[in-house]
Amino acid sequence: MVTPESIHLSIAQGMETEHLSVDGDGHHFEAVVVSDAFAGKSRVQRHQLVYQTLGDRMREEIHALSIKTYTPQEWQKRN
Repeated sequence: MVTPESIHLSIAQGMETEHLSVDGDGHHFEAVVVSDAFAGKSRVQRHQLVYQTLGDRMREEIHALSIKTYTPQEWQKRN
């Protein structure tokens, strides 16, 4: 079974983040990812970086994942 913790672990192992949170009910998940890796990248490119950390899980296990991505500077302005 897919859990928010398992998604969190996959993303954390696949990329360096300053902040990472994943919530969900077992079917629908939402991830907030803050990383320097997003600097200068479009929203699509940012999401692709996160998808890469999840690999085949996105095709086989995770069916609904909403992703919000921020650079550390964007995150600071938001909070």
